[in-house]
Amino acid sequence: MRLPDFIRQHVDRIVDEWEQFAKTITPAADTMDREALRDHAKAILLAAARDMNTAQTASEQLAKAKGEGVEKTPSLYEASASHGELRHTVGFDLVQMTSEFRHLRACVIRLWVDDLKSPDMAYFQDMIRFNEAIDEALAESTAAYAEQVNHSRDIFLAILGHDLRAPLQAVSMSTELLMRKITLEDDALACAINIKRGARHMAVMVGDLLELVRSRLGKSLPIQPLPMDLADTAHAAIAEACAGNPECDPTLTVHGDTRGVWDDGRLSQLLQNLIGNALQHGASKREVTLTLTGEADTVRLEVHNFGTPIPEEAIGTIFDPLVRSADEEPGQPSTSLGLGLFIVKEVVNAHKGSIAVSSNETDGTLFTVILPRRI
Repeated sequence: MRLPDFIRQHVDRIVDEWEQFAKTITPAADTMDREALRDHAKAILLAAARDMNTAQTASEQLAKAKGEGVEKTPSLYEASASHGELRHTVGFDLVQMTSEFRHLRACVIRLWVDDLKSPDMAYFQDMIRFNEAIDEALAESTAAYAEQVNHSRDIFLAILGHDLRAPLQAVSMSTELLMRKITLEDDALACAINIKRGARHMAVMVGDLLELVRSRLGKSLPIQPLPMDLADTAHAAIAEACAGNPECDPTLTVHGDTRGVWDDGRLSQLLQNLIGNALQHGASKREVTLTLTGEADTVRLEVHNFGTPIPEEAIGTIFDPLVRSADEEPGQPSTSLGLGLFIVKEVVNAHKGSIAVSSNETDGTLFTVILPRRI
């Protein structure tokens, strides 16, 4: 009997063995009923049998073996993806889920070989096609499982970031109240200032984390554009940066009309990240310069600093999330999650603008943002 026919005829027997094996995957299987244990096994097997009966050329078989240029088998894809999602939901880890497919493959081949009366060359082709189908099912289940893992992680990070804001606000407000109510001196004053500064840095990190999660969950950065002057926002951002870093003294130069319709809060976030990046990686905190230039339909923002140049190979990924600067010492404490420039890019994109960076030993590092006056 050909393998596709054998699978269809004995599908319930095979699924019974699948169920018995799934029962051994504890502790997740301890709370699962018979239907949950069997899950999409029958649908996967029948889809595999249909796929094996589909005509396939030698070139198509070679491409499928390499995972190249082959369209997914719809019914096999749907059943396998659903299986991966549900196994993640009930608590299977990735190794446990993939072990089910290993057992399924071995079970089908063993039962079929035991049933064979006389070997035939076509049977070897059946075995190849069956292995291809199971590999496809495993790949789709794994992909769906991984997607669920990523989604769960992002939800966890969103909850974590949200819940951290309340205690951070309490720390900041308590420190502020303490400094107003009591005259602190020497070490006590220094400690209070450090607490206030640390809470501010942590609040920025939590905000950046939430923006990352929002983007990963498929939500674009929300903005509320209103008429504003970017020069005013730049002055305020510089003052904010210097409040947490008294040694800094960025220079702002303004040319032309810098008014437009933008989200003031988002552009303040953009400026603070660019200024903070320049202060952190610049050779001197007093050699950070900002230049605003009003052009016909756009406003150009340039943030420049001298210091260790960004390696050429890092330029392409500098705006990716969770990418840290190459010149940071491993193991050293940092107030950055590697999200600052990612947030900058998201703000620019939300305003339909563009951002570019150039960096070398002679000219220093220059970030250039161009914003249309109206979105």
